[in-house]
Amino acid sequence: MITGAGGGLGRALAAALAPTHTLFLAGRPSQRLDAVAAQYGATTWPIDLADTDGIDAVVEPIVELDVLVHNAGVAYPGRVAESTVDQWRATMSVNLVGAVALTLALLPALRAADGHVVFINSGSGINASPGLASYSASKFALRSFADSLRNDEPGLRVTSVHPGRIATEMQEDLVAYEGRGYDPTRFLSPETVARVTADAIHTPRDGHVHEVILRPR
Repeated sequence: MITGAGGGLGRALAAALAPTHTLFLAGRPSQRLDAVAAQYGATTWPIDLADTDGIDAVVEPIVELDVLVHNAGVAYPGRVAESTVDQWRATMSVNLVGAVALTLALLPALRAADGHVVFINSGSGINASPGLASYSASKFALRSFADSLRNDEPGLRVTSVHPGRIATEMQEDLVAYEGRGYDPTRFLSPETVARVTADAIHTPRDGHVHEVILRPR
């Protein structure tokens, strides 16, 4: 299962994993999500991470799950003094609480498969980024949740992926906030991040990749 599969990185993750996995694409219903599903013969799962009350019922039919990739996320560019409580609440709701809720709902299915949970985190989950106050805080918390999950569920593999800036729509918004021109060649491509993530997932069963840190050259 891949969350946020309608976006640039989500689509790249689907492409990287489609040759070896049957894909469940989770997210809010949209034409973009449907297009990715049609391209890779995947099933869509209508999940809104901001509405945790509905998650259990949606994923109840899944009794075994090999891999869960948490890719969905939101970012509201702004320094601390510019941010609002509503932005902090919305960021934590999707980036942290939604990921926790989906993981808990799928825990029995992951246990049944000795599964792998992958969190697409960020460099901001290691070093707070200027102008991304609420986003950085949510990613630090998500890293902590991943560490706790790894400690508490020894039958699972849990990997945090910390890429630097990626050439996506979210990056365009951040660059615009910074008042600079957007040049995608300065950033990691979604395909590169997806390839590295797939490599971690394909690690032989006697290995456990805890953390991946990836930066643009």
